[in-house]
Parts: sequence; structure tokens; C-alpha cells
Amino acid sequence: MANVSLRNLVKEYDGGVQAVKGINLDIQDHEFVVLVGPSGCGKTTTLRMIAGLEEITKGEIDIGGNVVNDVPPRDRDIAMVFQNYALYPHMSVYENMAFGLTLRKFARSEIDKRVKNAARILDIEPLLERKPKALSGGQRQRVAMGRAIVRDPKVFLFDEPLSNLDAKLRVQMRTEIKKVHQTVRTTTVYVTHDQVEAMTLADRVVVMNHGVIEQVGPPQELYHHPATRFVAGFIGSPAMNFLPARVADGAVHLFDGTFLPIPEARRDRYASAAGRDLLFGIRPEHLTDQRLGLQNRADIVITPEVIEPMGMETLVHFHFGEARDVCAKIDPTAYAAPGERLVLTADMNNMHLLDAATGRVL
Repeated sequence: MANVSLRNLVKEYDGGVQAVKGINLDIQDHEFVVLVGPSGCGKTTTLRMIAGLEEITKGEIDIGGNVVNDVPPRDRDIAMVFQNYALYPHMSVYENMAFGLTLRKFARSEIDKRVKNAARILDIEPLLERKPKALSGGQRQRVAMGRAIVRDPKVFLFDEPLSNLDAKLRVQMRTEIKKVHQTVRTTTVYVTHDQVEAMTLADRVVVMNHGVIEQVGPPQELYHHPATRFVAGFIGSPAMNFLPARVADGAVHLFDGTFLPIPEARRDRYASAAGRDLLFGIRPEHLTDQRLGLQNRADIVITPEVIEPMGMETLVHFHFGEARDVCAKIDPTAYAAPGERLVLTADMNNMHLLDAATGRVL
């Protein structure tokens, strides 16, 4: 087990293109950290630099108190699980899991002990004699995880391991990965573009964008207290709504004349923003038809354009001036029809105000 520290880490390609731009990150022993962001944000490049598969341009990587910049991958005591399972097709599950230990000349009894223990943790004991072609996608991914577990490394690295699975199996494998981490407790760095995966798995989430870290924190902190517009819009599904606004007289004023009173507890916080171009941010679940018992609420009259029944909730999409696609969540039993007037309630206790120029949350 080990801490992992990234210090001013830079990755630059030919032509001066920087994929990673001087990031700093400390990952604690036993911690499960997820790097998340859109394609091209630098998350996989960062993971590959930790693994030693990508050369570092500048900065340092420290694993377990040792700088490993010049240490080859095989000597870093890490285990990596890839998007493609990379199993040897001619070997059985047992042989695939044991292969790395065999190369390291472990005793046969120790190999057997480790393989069977990993198979028990992953619930693949009945599959040990099968070949990869006789396994489902989820089973193959478990074998790939087992191959990493038997090495008992300091750090696990996961590179989008669930991308090739269907939606139902991804949910199941998320649960399995979390169970494995609770059992094995190895320091884990996990890369994904799926923010739901990040939120459900991580002790802490690292949100990356254009080669920099936008925000680091526990999933709930990022969801309820985003630091930037990017984080606010990326974390959460459906995404947070943003409406052009200004602050005056203790209220948020939208462009069409609608004003939404700011809760008393927040007025001092936003007083200095008066007169500036702002964005009013609110998540779909805080823009709803439910009004009973809600304090600090404000009503907005809208005309639905698209109605999406989701079973336990209904999504209502509408235009609101310059905001071309605003989303609200309403009760599935509530009546709503495209083109007909609907009154929604904004829960102002969960509002956000952002500087329109910088994208920073106030």
C-alpha cells in the first residue's frame, strides 16, 4: 500500500501541445480516487504517466515515498486494468491470473493461494478452468481484475475498465469493483469519462478539463458545492441549468423580468456581485412542481417543449430566453403537456451564482 503524489506534472507532445499542464495531486494510502472528464482532458495520459507507460515532460511522480520518474513500469509495484481485457486466449482463467506470478518465479503453492483467494473475492471460482472465449464480458473483466489482485501491488490503476460493457453490466461491475476495494483496500486510481461511475465509486473525484484539475473533492461536495461552471455542468445528470442573470435588491433578476428572492442567509455573500453579469445555476431536481412546505421558493412560468417520462420522475425541457435547453424534474403524476403553461418552483436554498466572465462560482 502507498501514497501517490503528483508534483507539477506536465506532459508535452511534439509541436508544444500540452496534454497535462502542471497538475498537483496527493492520493492517500488506501484511497479510491477517480479521474473524470471529457475526452482529451488529460486523465488517461496522467494515469499512463503514473504507470510509466508515458514519459514525463516535467514534474515528479512519487509512489510510496520514492520518486519513480526513471523507474520502469515493471519495477513500480503497480497493477493496471485496461479497457480491453488483454487476456491470453490459449490460457485458462487460472493460468491468466497466475501468469505474472509465474514470470516472477513465485512458488507454486503461493501462486495457487493467491489465485484462489482472488477468485473467491471476485466470485469466479467456478470459472478457473475455462478459456476466455467461454466467458462473458463481465466475467472477462473480473479475470483481468483478478490478475491485478494476485500481484498484491502498492497501487491499482484502472483505465476505463467498464467502457466495453452494456449499461446493466456496468452497474453490476461498479458494485463489484467497490466491494473489491472495500475488501482489498489497495490505493486505487481510476479513469473514466462517466460522471455517474466517478460519483458512485470514488472516495474523492478529480475533475479534469483541458489538462488541468478543475476541482478535487468527495462526490457530494462536488455535486452540491462546485467551484466552476465546468464542474457544475459536468457533475450531475441531467446537467445543471444556467440562466443569464443579475443581482439587485436582494433578488436574482432574470433577463425577462422574472425575479427570484435570494435566501436571507445568502444575501451578504452575493452583495458584492450586484451589477455584474452573472449566471444563475440550478439543478433540474431543484426546479420542480413540488411546492408544499418549501421555504425560500420562487415560481417561474414556462411552456414545456419536450416531456420525457422516466418512471419515477418526469423531465420537462423548455426554452427560457437565451437559455435554449432548460430542464426541470417534476412528479410523474403531475400533468404536463408540450405547449401548455406550467408553473415551476425554484428551490432557492440550492441556487448557485457564477461569474459569467470567469465561470467561477461565487
